Amino acid sequence: MNKNAKIYVAGHRGLVGSAIIKNLKNKGYQNLIVRTHSQLDLTDSTKVSAFFKEEQPDYVFLAAAKVGGIIANNKYRADFIYENLMIQNNVIHQAYVHKVKKLLFLGSTCIYPKNCPQPMKEEYLLTDTLEYTNEPYAIAKIAGIKLCESYNLQYGTNFISVMPTNLYGPNDNFDLEKSHVLPALIRKIHLGKALQENNWEVIRTDLNHLPIERVDGNSSKNNILEVLEKYGLSRKKGEDIVQVEIWGSGKPMREFLWSEDMADACTYIMAERDFSDTHAKEEKEIRNTHINIGTGTDIKISDLATLIKKVVDFNGIFVYNKNNPDGTMKKLTDVSKLKKLGWSHKVVLEEGIKKMYNWYSLSQKDSL
Repeated sequence: MNKNAKIYVAGHRGLVGSAIIKNLKNKGYQNLIVRTHSQLDLTDSTKVSAFFKEEQPDYVFLAAAKVGGIIANNKYRADFIYENLMIQNNVIHQAYVHKVKKLLFLGSTCIYPKNCPQPMKEEYLLTDTLEYTNEPYAIAKIAGIKLCESYNLQYGTNFISVMPTNLYGPNDNFDLEKSHVLPALIRKIHLGKALQENNWEVIRTDLNHLPIERVDGNSSKNNILEVLEKYGLSRKKGEDIVQVEIWGSGKPMREFLWSEDMADACTYIMAERDFSDTHAKEEKEIRNTHINIGTGTDIKISDLATLIKKVVDFNGIFVYNKNNPDGTMKKLTDVSKLKKLGWSHKVVLEEGIKKMYNWYSLSQKDSL
């Protein structure tokens, strides 16, 4: 990519897209195209076609998607498969129609089977049954991989798919119903500390920044305590100790990647690698051309909670709700393909959590 290339980043306001925008700007790319959802509904094929015809981007980062945690994925199954299929079908097809030089499609490592061998290699895709709770989302993302592969093989396009592991970082989703595990734990432990210290100014500031079920900082103490308890924050009966409930047993292992590291990997692949680099030249059947993006290391959820507790300086206790599902017990990516292509992560987990918590704290202050 030359510095004057016209680059469209779909989903620029999200965790992934905002990190890519920041990385591109830091590297001197200034000719960036963005649209909010209200400006361009990517599920509308007519509007997407008109956008590509008008803008004629040279490169496309497809980071737009409907995303959420285990609760949202299981509850809104139709929304997750329909909206993601529509977004990627429209953008990838119009990238082909309007002769985009290169497209990078972003998915997720949830595409791998529930009982996938560990660490997960790209070749394990479609070898077994998916995890039930996020099956619709995973199927949509698998379709995106196959769409890119198929356009490349039939039409000679240069579309690359990357599958990041669990991401966290600035502009993450801290909604306790829909967020992923790491931002949810940071917020719950942050609120738990404030409740432990009877710091109602911090609690009300947090709820004004992001209300929970319409309960904000102006609500009564009773209403606030009720909604906090509903989401697993309460005082232990008979004791002046705050307990934070954690979904499941705490035993599942998860891998986490700082979002700005992920963005750096994406811009590196876009600038330095092509579809032809993603598979062996002598292969008769070209498949599994996607690239895992991760750290290659994981952590138990209970240990993650303890690490966040240390960073936040919370003195309460954790309670594990084993009535709720754990999901896949271990999800660790094999990143050897990515390393062979010339990229490795830089930010270790504890450093990333500190960065994340600082960002969350500052974002609340800025909203006052």
